[in-house]
Amino acid sequence: MNDQARHSSPNRSGGRAARRAARSAPLADHLRPVRPGLSGGTYAPLTQAGMERIHQAALDALEQIGLADAPACGIAHMTGAGAVLGDDGRIRFPRALIEDTIARANRKVTLLGRDPRHDMDLSGTRVHYGTAGAAVHLVDASGRVYRESTVQDLHDAARIADRLDNIHFVQRPMVCRDIPDNLEMDLNTIYACCSGTTKHVGVSFTEPSFVQQGLALLHMIAGGEDKWRARPFVSNSNCFVVPPMKFATESCQVMELLIEGGMPILLLSAGQAGATAPAPIAGAIVQAVAECLAGLVYVNAVKPGHPAVFGTWPFVSDLRTGAMSGGSGEQALLTAGCAQMHRFYDLPGGAAAGIADAKLPDMQAGWEQAMSNVMAGLSGLNMIYEAAGMHASLLGFCLESLILGDDLIGQALRCVRGIEVDEDSVSLETIRATCIGGPGHFLGSDQTLGRMQTDYIYPVLADRTSPKEWDERGKPDLLENARLRKEEILSQRSAARFDPITDAQIRARFNIHLPA
Repeated sequence: MNDQARHSSPNRSGGRAARRAARSAPLADHLRPVRPGLSGGTYAPLTQAGMERIHQAALDALEQIGLADAPACGIAHMTGAGAVLGDDGRIRFPRALIEDTIARANRKVTLLGRDPRHDMDLSGTRVHYGTAGAAVHLVDASGRVYRESTVQDLHDAARIADRLDNIHFVQRPMVCRDIPDNLEMDLNTIYACCSGTTKHVGVSFTEPSFVQQGLALLHMIAGGEDKWRARPFVSNSNCFVVPPMKFATESCQVMELLIEGGMPILLLSAGQAGATAPAPIAGAIVQAVAECLAGLVYVNAVKPGHPAVFGTWPFVSDLRTGAMSGGSGEQALLTAGCAQMHRFYDLPGGAAAGIADAKLPDMQAGWEQAMSNVMAGLSGLNMIYEAAGMHASLLGFCLESLILGDDLIGQALRCVRGIEVDEDSVSLETIRATCIGGPGHFLGSDQTLGRMQTDYIYPVLADRTSPKEWDERGKPDLLENARLRKEEILSQRSAARFDPITDAQIRARFNIHLPA
């Protein structure tokens, strides 16, 4: 047997060299071990009976309690669709109206990137991870300090996210605290994000009167209103409700204007369990579902079939203090339960995960971010917002943590992908060839070498070396390596920048705070 092994070694060596060369080439997207849009749905904290009960409770809440404070235009749209305005000023929704709206809602929503390769199909249980939030601080991980976030920080976050394979979209994660004028802040937020990434972008508008200028800026970026309407690469993150069970008047007016302007809408209900939503996890889900169903009626009353994401975003309180606890196990369960309700309705949905209560990218942040990101992905959530970079319960955003989050989400996506079982993967013939007349191990088998890249994901920054090798390499530090990668990315010009003519036209019309 040893002679046979020696005689075959030149061929085996040549084969390995060829395979190494093949492995050095980039894999086709469909062969990568993780990729956008992998299907989850294997984790289900709610039973079928539980989902049915939540659904019925939400219908009862909408029919009996309703929502207050709808703007006059919204009242006209919703009552025209069949809602009822009570003497107490609350809009109530008959069960038949809700059920008809669910049946007719747009289920074929695709959120588009400026680059079509970043388009996201939100059907079924396809999973996508991205940023979001409105942090008012940038976390300086090296100095262990928080400072107010700026438009440059926001642009840098978009540029970094553009380079990270496992960050699939960029909703604004920070507020431009260096721009006191709200209109200029909204416009510069669009500019900073869209000039930093060609992935799909999510933004908000402070006031209805700002919408037309925001759309005008997007038309310029797209190359014309017709091109924008054909491929709207920005969606509106719209807090259309003020929990519990009240419409946010100005946000609703913004939403109506953006529906007419062709922008997809994220219907965002963000109650806080124990404060602005019921303390029980099921009760918080009921309220969020009811509010988003009301929003779905609203959107479809304005424009039937308009693309909308069912954004149940209830958060958790630490009931000892009332403070938000985005990194808790309860938050992970709450988000997974919301994802199940999206599946129950077969509606494109989004919710928050990956938030750390930890102030810095440390071990606490690691377990908090991993727990909710994995559970959200396994539950089949279409859009997982705030998945990387968020600290201090949404008050701080960290660029190094965003980079580390890319590794973390890669591992989460591998869990989402699950275990494929087919004739090759059960490996009977490979086991036979290895054990009978073979080398007695699988290290050099064709199957092992062939599956190295397609079945296994390898972290970019996480350290898997032995203690001896780690020591010989100078004891590399994870956070320091993330800082170095951040500096490497930011040392290069953004690949998403606008062409010089378009950029000059934008700057001539709007007060852009980023340097040219």
